[in-house]
Amino acid sequence: MATLTPQPLTAEAFAPFGDVIEARPDGQHNGTVIPINDGYTQRFHDLATIDVAEQNGRPLVSIFRSQPLPLPLQLHKLERHPLASQAFMPLSGEPYLVVVAPAGDLDPKAIKAFTAKPHQGVNYHRGTWHHFCLALNKPCDFLVIDRGGDGHNCDEAVLEGGLHIVLG
Repeated sequence: MATLTPQPLTAEAFAPFGDVIEARPDGQHNGTVIPINDGYTQRFHDLATIDVAEQNGRPLVSIFRSQPLPLPLQLHKLERHPLASQAFMPLSGEPYLVVVAPAGDLDPKAIKAFTAKPHQGVNYHRGTWHHFCLALNKPCDFLVIDRGGDGHNCDEAVLEGGLHIVLG
């Protein structure tokens, strides 16, 4: 079984797989900050490229509730969505894990793991391999924006031998 240690989730490290959705505490953002509502609100604008239009697609807004997997953490498959992006924004104030691999044929050697802070969401680009939401400490809710519509939009691949995630 292969072993992987997560690294901190940053916009730069995650860029090959998608967008990090966050209002960063350091004031630096991957989108534009616009003052609105007479200056009482900051709009962190255009933080992710939502891509759902393929084959008569339409945006879906859902909440997913994820249960922590048993420890030691072992993963056995990844999925991808060939027709659309998929965005997850945590709602439970808890860190979580993000496990991804580049789009195309799944290369187990290219799998990366990231530890996301409670204020960081992710938007997987179309075709990016990923594991489902990995709650760590307790059940966690995620606001999800993904695609509904015509066509097959979920492929799964088994990780031969599995993947062990080492939590720090």
